[in-house]
Amino acid sequence: MATTTLEKTSELSALAGEVLAPNYGARIGREIAFVRGEGPWLYTPEGERYLDFLAGVAVCCLGHCHPRVTHALQEQVERLLHASNYFLIEPQIQLAKILVEHTFADQVFFCNSGAEANEAALKLAKKVACDRGESKRYEVVSLQDSFHGRTIATLSATGQTRIHEGFKPLLPGISYIPANDVQAAGERIDESTCAVIVEPIQGESGVRPITSEFLRLLRDLCTERGALLVVDEIQTGMGRTGTFFAHEEAGIEPDIVTLAKGLGNGFPIGAMLAKREIMSHLSAGSHGSTFGGNPPACTAALAVLETLFEEDYLEKIRGLSSYLFSQLKGLKKRFPKRIVEIRGRGLMVGVEFDDAVPVFEGLLDRKIVTNCIRGKTLRLLPPYVIARAEIDLLVRAISEILEESKTP
Repeated sequence: MATTTLEKTSELSALAGEVLAPNYGARIGREIAFVRGEGPWLYTPEGERYLDFLAGVAVCCLGHCHPRVTHALQEQVERLLHASNYFLIEPQIQLAKILVEHTFADQVFFCNSGAEANEAALKLAKKVACDRGESKRYEVVSLQDSFHGRTIATLSATGQTRIHEGFKPLLPGISYIPANDVQAAGERIDESTCAVIVEPIQGESGVRPITSEFLRLLRDLCTERGALLVVDEIQTGMGRTGTFFAHEEAGIEPDIVTLAKGLGNGFPIGAMLAKREIMSHLSAGSHGSTFGGNPPACTAALAVLETLFEEDYLEKIRGLSSYLFSQLKGLKKRFPKRIVEIRGRGLMVGVEFDDAVPVFEGLLDRKIVTNCIRGKTLRLLPPYVIARAEIDLLVRAISEILEESKTP
């Protein structure tokens, strides 16, 4: 049956209320629809243009409809959309090869999302302990305020009680320690721990970095006590922080890394990476994914990675990051009572305000897309194709909003 093109945002909103599940609530509390994107810009059905400083929550790292990714996808969908993982899939093998060449890993498992990648990592950690004959080693240590996904296992590994509500009992054997708490880590990680899972920067709780010292401590404790260190790079990976993986800054080598979001630049794909000895425990039939590693997803990811590495985007990201942070710090000097803290690394930035809601709403009024976390922190995750002039637009808009809301 043919679908009808709805040209107005109001029409889309009315239909969405009828046919979509209500789990996204009122979304951002406004009727905004996007039907087209190009670079760092999004366009509504009415032709209004928005500057995107969220990039689909760190997904569209090369911006919207990047020509190289788009062209690669167009060619692939004309050749082959799907083949079962019972057979060899060329783009999947080529993608794994480039990931192995540029990371610590020897082998890769592909799935469709970050939650699925973390689910696979947790399963693999339990399988490794079981295969080694350590039947009592099945517990997972996570951090408070972490976020690892919304499946039952990854929800259980997420250290946020508000997200747990309505879904108990959760998966047993998972505990949470405060971030950067050396004593708590030393006391909790023991012979019952099969895995410690950590994000180098906690994005969903307000862009809160884990210190390099703490990451190194976790690495040492896991090595000493026989647990696997799982680093969740779903939001921080793909160059987002100025290095391909955020954990590189701490100089550590994880046992398992999970990756998604920016890997496909908008096309759904997730990945779990590990050394051969660890991945060998994912024996035939122990795990799988019908759509994982499908040809279009892997082709899109290949185009993304080739672009990142061939055009030296890491250097560009570091340069843009330096400029963005310098401009935001200038704002903080002007508005010390309104801006509490500026956090993050690379192009993953959290600006904490006394009240971030009016700033978030004021930016939307000015057609700039960001994300407001817990009413306090503005999360900025711009695409890597953002320009200094567009950073200036954001900073100038924030300045105007703060000036307008000054008390007499």
